[in-house]
Amino acid sequence: MALITLRNIALSYGGPSLLDGVDLSIDPGERVCLVGRNGAGKSTLMRVIAGEMAPDQGERSIQQGARIARLAQEVPTDTRGSVFDVVAEGLGPLADMLARFHRLSAGLAGAGGAADMAELETIQHQLEAAGGWRLQQRVESTLSRLALPSDSAFGELSGGLRRRVLLARALVTEPDLLLLDEPTNHLDIESIERLEDYFSAYRGAWLLVSHDRLLVARLATRIVELDRGKLTDWPGDFANYLRRKEDALRSEKRAHAVADHKLAEEEKWIRQGIKARRTRNEGRVRALKALREQRRQRREVDGRAKLRIAAGERSGKLVVTAEHVDFGWSEVPIIRDFSATILRGDRVGLIGPNGAGKSTVLNLLLGRLAPDQGRIVLGSRIEVAYFDQMRAQLDERKSVRDNVAEGGGRVACGGGSRHVIGYLADFLFSPERANTPVRALSGGERNRLLLARLFARPSNLLVMDEPTNDLDVETLELLEERLLEFPGTLLLVSHDRAFLNNVVTSTLVFEGGGVVTEYVGGYDDWLRQRNRPGASKSSRASRPPRPAAPQIRPPARKLGYKEQRELASLPGRIEELEAQREALHARMQDPAFYKQGNDEIIAARARLDEVQQGLEQAYARWEVLEAAS
Repeated sequence: MALITLRNIALSYGGPSLLDGVDLSIDPGERVCLVGRNGAGKSTLMRVIAGEMAPDQGERSIQQGARIARLAQEVPTDTRGSVFDVVAEGLGPLADMLARFHRLSAGLAGAGGAADMAELETIQHQLEAAGGWRLQQRVESTLSRLALPSDSAFGELSGGLRRRVLLARALVTEPDLLLLDEPTNHLDIESIERLEDYFSAYRGAWLLVSHDRLLVARLATRIVELDRGKLTDWPGDFANYLRRKEDALRSEKRAHAVADHKLAEEEKWIRQGIKARRTRNEGRVRALKALREQRRQRREVDGRAKLRIAAGERSGKLVVTAEHVDFGWSEVPIIRDFSATILRGDRVGLIGPNGAGKSTVLNLLLGRLAPDQGRIVLGSRIEVAYFDQMRAQLDERKSVRDNVAEGGGRVACGGGSRHVIGYLADFLFSPERANTPVRALSGGERNRLLLARLFARPSNLLVMDEPTNDLDVETLELLEERLLEFPGTLLLVSHDRAFLNNVVTSTLVFEGGGVVTEYVGGYDDWLRQRNRPGASKSSRASRPPRPAAPQIRPPARKLGYKEQRELASLPGRIEELEAQREALHARMQDPAFYKQGNDEIIAARARLDEVQQGLEQAYARWEVLEAAS
C-alpha cells in the first residue's frame, strides 16, 4: 500500500497552474527524485505532500499512522537555541523537557547548584514516566551520525551546518517518508558524500529535490518531473530519465508541428468560398473548434536561458604566479608554502571543506590580500569579473533591472548595448519580473541575476565562488558550455562534483594544515590521483568545446499524388500511436503493474518499444514529406 497518494491535485496563484491535475503515489522504501526548472512548483508540491498547504482541488490520502517529515529549502531566520534544542524540536511535546534535561546535565557536569539538581531529578522522573529516554537516545544518536556539535548555538553556525541540523530535526522523528528540498545546498563535498552514504542506507522512503546531478544519479531509482503543471513519471535511474526526456521533448515538438499543420489546413478549408460553406461538414467544423481549443491551451516549453559571456581584451600569457606563499588568520594557517602558476586559458577549480580558506586564496591570487610570506604577481592586462557566493553585489532594495543597468535603460555588453528588458529576458526574467525588488527573488533567480551582471562586463579572468547553488540542471549545463567556450581564464570554487568534472582542467585541493596541492583534471581525476605516489600534479591542457552535430534537411522537391495522400494520413496515424503509448505509460506507472508475472511485464515493454519505433518512423516520414510540400 502506498504511503501517500495524490489524485488530480490542482493549485494556482492566479497565473498558469503550478499544479495541474497532478497524480502521485509513493510506496514504502522508494527513492524518488523530483526534478523540474526553477519556479516550476517543486517546493509547493512538497508542501502539499507534507500537508502544510491545501490544494485548490484534488485529494491527498496518507497511510494510517505514516509519519512525514520535510527539510525545507530555506533556513528559518527565527530558529533559536542550541543544536540539541533545535533537533529535539522534531519530537513535539517532549522537546522542551528533553532540552531542559540536556542543559541541566551539562551544567551539573561543570558547577550546578542544589536547585538545579532537584529540577534535574524532577525532569528525570517525568521523562521516565513518558518514555522519554528512548527519545533522548534518538536525538543523541542522530547528532552523532551527522557529526553535529550538540551544545553550539544554532545562530552561530555556518549555512552548511544549519542545513545539517535541520536535517537531523527531520530525521529524529524516524519518518516513513522524508521530503528533502535541496539538502546539499551550502554543504562541502565531504558533507555531501556523508549524506550520500547515509541516504543510500536509509530504510524509509524519501522524495528528493536536488540539482546535484551526481547525488541524483547515485541514489534515485525513480524520477518524477514537474513541467508546466504536469507531473510525469520516469521509472529507472537518472541517466534513463535524461535519455527518455530528450526523446519525449523531440516527440512533443514533432507532435505540435503536426497539429499546427493540421490546424492551418483546416483554417484554410473553413475560409474557402460560398461553395465550400454550402457543403460544410459540421463534424469537421466541430473538429476544427477542438483543434483551436487545444492550441489555445497548449503550454509551450519555457524558454532556455541564453547566457553569453562578454570576453575582454586578451590578457598576457601569465595570469597569476604564487611563490612560497604563507597566509593565516590569528595564527591559524590558511596556506603554507603555496606555489602555483596560472596561465591564460587555464580553468582551475578549488576543492576543500567549508572554512578551509578557498575564498581567502581567491582574494590572495587577485591581490586583494597581501601574503604573510612569499609573493604573488598578477600578469598584464587582467580584467576580473567576480561572482560572489554571498551575492553582496546585489542591492536588495533595488529592482532586478536597476541592479543590472544601474538605473539606466540599456546594458553595455559585447562591444555594443542592449535594452535591459531584452537582455534580462536572456536570463529568463519576464518584463514583470525585471521590475521586482531583488529581496522578492528566489535563490535560483538571484544567481541568474548575478550571472547577468557578471557576464555583461568584459573580462578575461572569471572568478566564480559557488555559482551553482539553486540553479536548475538545464541552466547548469548551459553555464558549463559557456565556460568551456570562454577564451579567458577561470578560477572556480564549487562543491558540485559534476560541474567540476565537466569544466576545470586542474584543481587546487585544500588537504589540511595549510597544505594546498594541485592535481590534473576535475573532481574524479583528483580522487584517482590523491593516493597515487609521484602522480603528476599540474596541468595546462585545455578541454576542447563539445562538437555540435550539423542539422541536415532533405532537399525540397514536389510531392506526388500518393505522397500527398500519405502526408494527409500521417497526423491521424501519429495520434493513434501516441494514444497507445500514453495508455501503455499510464499502465506501467501504476504500482500494480510490477506485481504481475514477468511475461506480462516483458510483453508490455516490448509493445511500448514497438509503438515508440512506429512513432519515430511516422515522425521521420512526416518531416521528409512536410519539408518537400
